[in-house]
Amino acid sequence: MQAIFISYDQAHHQAIIDILDRCSCRGFTAFGNVQGRGSYKGEPHYGSHAWPSLAQAMLTFVEDDKVENLLARLKALDLEKPRLGLRAFVWTINQTI
Repeated sequence: MQAIFISYDQAHHQAIIDILDRCSCRGFTAFGNVQGRGSYKGEPHYGSHAWPSLAQAMLTFVEDDKVENLLARLKALDLEKPRLGLRAFVWTINQTI
């Protein structure tokens, strides 16, 4: 099992849920509005007058065989609208209850 943390512009929220559905990844936790800025480029997401956009974050746990397809679809969404920003990070999960 793998954990995938996804950080994205709030405009991507429904598209990411749709991708999870198409990949048969049911469970996730969304963290609502969060602030941040990308490591390489893109505009900050501070929710301020100068930088009004906000980001959101999501954590999902998926079976190993679903990770590559999910990441490929997320990358395609990011490439469609690169200025919005979207990142995904994967961790191996050793145990759950």
